[in-house]
Amino acid sequence: MEAFFYIVPLLMIAVASCAVVVVIRRSVRVSRAWNSGLTAEARCLRTYTTTSGGGDSSVHTTLHHVYEFTTRDGRGVRFEERGGPGTILEGDIVTVHYPADRPEHATARPPARGKLVAGTGCLLAFLGTFILFALGFMAVTYAMFSTVGDFTQP
Repeated sequence: MEAFFYIVPLLMIAVASCAVVVVIRRSVRVSRAWNSGLTAEARCLRTYTTTSGGGDSSVHTTLHHVYEFTTRDGRGVRFEERGGPGTILEGDIVTVHYPADRPEHATARPPARGKLVAGTGCLLAFLGTFILFALGFMAVTYAMFSTVGDFTQP
């Protein structure tokens, strides 16, 4: 029974740690695209939304865009991006930023380094606080079980 109070927080820490990696990778990926200096004109091929939640929870809708562009070396690239503006419709032409070695990691978001740093920092602060809370819970649990063990032994 005691192990349950250690296993669950460890699983929560593992999930939060994976989220930290995803957040950092996404931030680095977008930053690399902006810093590459390479841009191209892309056409929005498709827009669609996905929904999640419902029932007892609120419904969350995410807008997706599918873009296609040609790199400077003539290679055609198609990529999908989540959370873009609702003002971009199918057929619209947008400027995309992409790294030369990985053009499929392009972004149609205009450079906003401060916004990227602030968003990434807030997410990492939240996840770090979550991990610290789980570690604190485990420490308190250990202290409680060791104290109870002292009282039960003759």
